[in-house]
Amino acid sequence: MKLGVVGLPNVGKSTLFNAITQAGAEIANYPFCTIEPNVGVVAVPDERLDKLAALYNSKKITPTYLKFVDIAGLVKGASRGEGLGNKFLSHIREVDAIVHVVRCFVDSNITHVDDTINPVADMETINLELILADIETVNNRLAKAINMQKTGDKKYKAEAELLAKVLAWLESEKPARTLLLDEDEQAMMDEMLLLTSKPVIYAANIAEDDLGAPTNDLVKQVEAKAKLENAETLVICAKVEEELSKLDAEEKEMFLESYGIAESGLNRLVAKCYKLLHLVSYLTAGEKETRAWTINEGTKAPQAAGKIHSDFEKGFIRAEIVPYETMLEMGGYNQAKEHGKVRSEGKDYVIKDGDVVLFRFNV
Repeated sequence: MKLGVVGLPNVGKSTLFNAITQAGAEIANYPFCTIEPNVGVVAVPDERLDKLAALYNSKKITPTYLKFVDIAGLVKGASRGEGLGNKFLSHIREVDAIVHVVRCFVDSNITHVDDTINPVADMETINLELILADIETVNNRLAKAINMQKTGDKKYKAEAELLAKVLAWLESEKPARTLLLDEDEQAMMDEMLLLTSKPVIYAANIAEDDLGAPTNDLVKQVEAKAKLENAETLVICAKVEEELSKLDAEEKEMFLESYGIAESGLNRLVAKCYKLLHLVSYLTAGEKETRAWTINEGTKAPQAAGKIHSDFEKGFIRAEIVPYETMLEMGGYNQAKEHGKVRSEGKDYVIKDGDVVLFRFNV
């Protein structure tokens, strides 16, 4: 999965990206420092892998990964090509979800593109540019759908009706993802690949001094605005995450404790991304390798097996399942089997997060 990290210039976007990916994106105090998108692949933190590998004495541990893309900051008028607008918008089209970094700190040493700290205005600036770009897309599609109705194909009538509804919604300056649709309409909407239909996490970037303190007013404004959009909010300090990225595991734990924080922003961001994209991970384990596999919620056993190899799906016989917690409690697969804790599931079984799976297949 690919997540686009966006935000106005100088909100801490590249600092956060560097911290979570350690990809070394250039950071500077001027607009458009990031022109071409930087890409970083992040291993998804999963403590279950280490514990499971210990049971099997696995030689290798392979986590699952998320791809983060640091997309150039934009300004008002991007939808008309201002600044790096056209490039910015084209890069957003390629991602599955958006991490929208919003500045919730005051620092006179770091300039703001509008010379004022107003997170809601910042959110609206980017959202409006995405809405304007979507309006152009929908208008073009609507004109084609109306023209194609002459063929007598009913699908174009349904498409035109939906596009007219979406257009009215966008023109009221509301993102497409907040429009309530029925199942058929949503399927058509998904095919449009609109920018504002992508799920969003607002990353409220706070000052180091605000960590562990009561929520500041700027963050409260972001949370209230995000709630209206049914979007997620994550409070994070990019500066602290940058410092954490340079520490080993033991040092990180001590560092977090000093701030009274249970887990890093990266861990919380990954968890939010999984929730946002409706993802789960199942696990496979053995002497050679213990590994996590990411799938969509609701994926059935044969399709989950296909993530490993297409032959597993084609020749699927059954999936032998032990929940992760049960596997730890029993002390391994053989012990779980002796106690009748291994379930044999067929083609209709929906894989759950944390299932430890052994696929049986025949090709």
